[in-house]
Amino acid sequence: MSRWILVAIHHPWTHISQLPGWWRSSLQHRPITLSRGLLVLGIIAMAPCFSLLAIAAAAPLLISSGFAAPAQTFEAKCLAFRPENYITNSSRTVLEYVASGSTLALTDNVASCGRTSQAVATNLCRVGLSIPTSTKSSISFELWLPETWSGRFLGTGNGGIDGCLQYEGVAYAALNGFAAFGTNNGHNGTTAIDFLNNKEVGVDFAWRSLHTGTVSGKKLTKIFYGKEQKKSYYLGCSLGGRMGLKTADKFPNDFDGIVAGAPAVDFNNLVSWRASFFPITGPIGSSNFITSAMWGGLIHNAILAQCDHLDGVTDGIIEDPTKCNFDPSAIQCQGDAAPPTCLNAAQISQVKKIFAPYVDASNKIIYPGMQPGSEALSATRLYAGVPFAYSDEWFKYVVYSDPSWNASTYSLSDAAEAERLNPGDIKTYPDSFKSFAAAGGKILSYHGQQDNQITSFQSNRFYDHLLKKTPQSELEKYYRTFRISGMNHCNGGPGAWVFGQGGGAPSVGIPFEKEKNILAAMVAWVERGIAPETIEGTKFTGDTVANGVSFTRRHCRYPKKQVFTGGDHTLSTNWRCE
Repeated sequence: MSRWILVAIHHPWTHISQLPGWWRSSLQHRPITLSRGLLVLGIIAMAPCFSLLAIAAAAPLLISSGFAAPAQTFEAKCLAFRPENYITNSSRTVLEYVASGSTLALTDNVASCGRTSQAVATNLCRVGLSIPTSTKSSISFELWLPETWSGRFLGTGNGGIDGCLQYEGVAYAALNGFAAFGTNNGHNGTTAIDFLNNKEVGVDFAWRSLHTGTVSGKKLTKIFYGKEQKKSYYLGCSLGGRMGLKTADKFPNDFDGIVAGAPAVDFNNLVSWRASFFPITGPIGSSNFITSAMWGGLIHNAILAQCDHLDGVTDGIIEDPTKCNFDPSAIQCQGDAAPPTCLNAAQISQVKKIFAPYVDASNKIIYPGMQPGSEALSATRLYAGVPFAYSDEWFKYVVYSDPSWNASTYSLSDAAEAERLNPGDIKTYPDSFKSFAAAGGKILSYHGQQDNQITSFQSNRFYDHLLKKTPQSELEKYYRTFRISGMNHCNGGPGAWVFGQGGGAPSVGIPFEKEKNILAAMVAWVERGIAPETIEGTKFTGDTVANGVSFTRRHCRYPKKQVFTGGDHTLSTNWRCE
């Protein structure tokens, strides 16, 4: 004969499906409180073979006569979570409650990633998993679940050829109420050596790591909070910008809104363009080598002299580098003059090649030329007289699987081979985002106009490429790209470059509001249908928030251009887009 009892259970579960099997089958009525992992109060049919003592020992159960158990804290809920139970073949690497004001010591992070610690400004549950993606590959995945959750979900990208989780981006998103995740993109550190003879790592890097993280993150977020996220977002720059656009093309339902900065689209040709500079400049110490001091002084000053005033203001910022047709002959050596105070004929030729589009034997553009204004920083890596590491390793370990490949021998045939191979389908140069648009997705792209690693002319070119299949009136309904004057690669520079594009300095000192923060602008577009016409950037004096605001600028969306209307040029109201 069955007996009936009223029970209350302290538990870690947030849904009835998570209860142990015999409890689930024994519940005759739906639990009164199962949400938030606080309490189960229900009626259980007891078979004669189960004593109250046995049930209490197994559960444990709190036999109740109507008194509610104390609510489970967020910390207890976090520590009771078992994410590895929900993601196939995964293993847990991290599970901890992190209190607001803590600084995480990232002791297990690869040193080359340069992230030894991360400040956390909101209470959250930190979840880490290792997730297999094939028999020869896996990803490291972290999901940060804030106690104060907005109902939004966000994925973050990576940079370079890195396998570095961008903790600053995850922390920034969590602070603003997003359940946020990041991955190592299928390998650890900043080298590409893990790609050698392992195509699966290349697939992870190209697209699978982000998609796997997205699917896993959404599932775990729903289980943890007990409800679906209301909207999902993505935030990334450089390689991370490419990752976002690749996902929009390949998995149009993964995200509702994508913020893609300086996107490394047409990736194979980007790698080749970067590789082309070493044969042009030659090694350090060669007879016609242009030093970084010459690039940052002599050449940069000549460019500003020819182009800074074109926007109506002489302020060290070239608002629109497409208008700058730099002529290096102005600094060519005359008479007995010699470098480094001027450029000889061979050096003039180098400069012209660097600023010209990179073309194949039939004069077809492989990649646009570098925009003037970026040379001071570009000279420290792209024109440094050594092979650019990302390109060098990509050809060695990915394209040719030959560590002995010599970057000084790079030629157009190497560019053709990289494009033909297209490792992991990484190219990312779609004709349209038709399916993403049909799903209601939105994309906000941006690019610094003195980007020192990826020419900003490529973002213009990609937008024009999309216009071939989609009229501008339709394209702007879901895809907008903003030109950020005076900004280097993803952040930094003399311009108004702080607009919420990432964690750390790009988001410090400004409010999470749609006018001044691009992630907030994306939320407003997705959730309220308010499409941004401009993105207002902020420049802090000395790039230090405590020093106050130096100036602001409302950056225009391409193809509109910034025009100075007169008055105080530090006021954003004295500029307009037309």
